[in-house]
Amino acid sequence: MAASVQAKCSRLICSARRASGSGQRRLLVTSSGGGGGFPFRPRPLPLLLVTGGGYYGYQHYKKREDGAAPALATPAQVALYRSFPTRLLSRAWGRVNQVELPTWLRKPVYSLYIWTFGVNMQEAAVEDLSHYRNLGEFFRRRLKESARPLCSASCLVCPADGKIVHLGRVLASEVEQVKGVTYSLEHFLGPRGGIPEASPDASPETSPEATPPSFRAGLLSSPDNELFHVVVYLAPGDYHRFHSPADWTVELRRHFPGSLMSVSPGVAGRVKELFCLNERVALSGRWRHGFFSFTAVGATNVGSIRVYFDQELQTNAARDKEGAFHDLRYAAAATTTTAGEGGSARGGVALQRGEAVGEFNLGSTVVVLFEAPSDFAFSVKPGQTVRVGEGLGGL
Repeated sequence: MAASVQAKCSRLICSARRASGSGQRRLLVTSSGGGGGFPFRPRPLPLLLVTGGGYYGYQHYKKREDGAAPALATPAQVALYRSFPTRLLSRAWGRVNQVELPTWLRKPVYSLYIWTFGVNMQEAAVEDLSHYRNLGEFFRRRLKESARPLCSASCLVCPADGKIVHLGRVLASEVEQVKGVTYSLEHFLGPRGGIPEASPDASPETSPEATPPSFRAGLLSSPDNELFHVVVYLAPGDYHRFHSPADWTVELRRHFPGSLMSVSPGVAGRVKELFCLNERVALSGRWRHGFFSFTAVGATNVGSIRVYFDQELQTNAARDKEGAFHDLRYAAAATTTTAGEGGSARGGVALQRGEAVGEFNLGSTVVVLFEAPSDFAFSVKPGQTVRVGEGLGGL
């Protein structure tokens, strides 16, 4: 009897030990699977992405903090960007802009846009949002006549609301679109044939730094004058019409079909000759100091550039081919008549300082190139926010 009881106890103890050992093994396996205290198994790829992204973000922040300029995009990157169907998308966006919105939907849609981009509707000629039938009308809204007074002290005024991207003298036929990033003056304006010539008594550059006769020298009417430029960027929330910066006569309209890449300062600082690659409309002529040019540069969703006195102009057309340009010459002696918006004349176009010239669909960029005496001085600086009619500089 005692032996029987003893045998049963031994079997129970062995069973308990086996159960305890099995549980311990299971516990060890579970603990080992946790990685020695880690609740989850490490994943190499997410860890690499997180650490790599953090390092890249830190380096980007450090460059911005140090004021270092971003690296230029490679030709392959530019080609890839240009391969995107931005022209087609811009035409589609143009059609969306013309869709008439129900009256009850206009105020919510426009209010969201106003809040997002900080639009000041108190300057608009019509403040009632329900008045604008579609997005296009809202973008191209008129301003009150008193909203943009002209500076009487400057011979050159700002042609658009926006931000000064760059300005200064044009040297060696190269123009800066932003600091350190240039484009060719000849590439931007096109071949000299057709562009208003300098006066016959003008002399070519004699400076050893230039290669006479340079493209720049051919534009100047006097060897004592200089060629200046100013670039104004229009953000989506800005007033989208552009005005004449001076009293001058337009002798030639040259339309360049091209890409419709973004022209924001960030992109302009990375894509060399961005303004030469994008679609643009260049108006060239003369003012009291000689050569004068005003160019409206298109951008993504800004394929439509309208010039009030030129009803024949049609931008971002499907039939247009990049690399070509279309000229329309006006007579030098212009007689102006008023027809709707802006001055219209078949024999030429004389524009007055501050006069409305045309409009964009959304924001873009305008480039003003002009000849002036060497003592011309700008009264604005890069990065400054400007509005139509403000003084840009004078003698």
